[in-house]
Amino acid sequence: EVQLVESGGGLVQAGGSLRLSCAASGFTFDDYGIAWFRQGPGKEREGVSCASSSDGIEYYADSVKGRFTISRDNAKNTVYLQMNSLKPEDTAVYYCAAGILLGRWSSIFEYNYWGQGTQVTVSS
Repeated sequence: EVQLVESGGGLVQAGGSLRLSCAASGFTFDDYGIAWFRQGPGKEREGVSCASSSDGIEYYADSVKGRFTISRDNAKNTVYLQMNSLKPEDTAVYYCAAGILLGRWSSIFEYNYWGQGTQVTVSS
């Protein structure tokens, strides 16, 4: 059974930091790109960052460049998202997703598997 389990969300003040984790099981982790998406209230789900499977390339949305860092630990089948300098507009449910990535990393259609999400709330 494929599982992606997110953790690390919570309530933080603007300017603070959080570290999200995504623990994967049930598929060959090394073969998949792993991404973080988020969905704010009344908004569409958007790509935040992605760690590719084999070439070490990292992708970031313009809105988080310089503030968020993605990393993956293939030995632990886990991907992390370090979020610094958080802003109220970062408030959303954050999801991790796994896909083979044949196209655009930020397209939800590239991903076969999704986690249930973890809430991040940034107060002003």
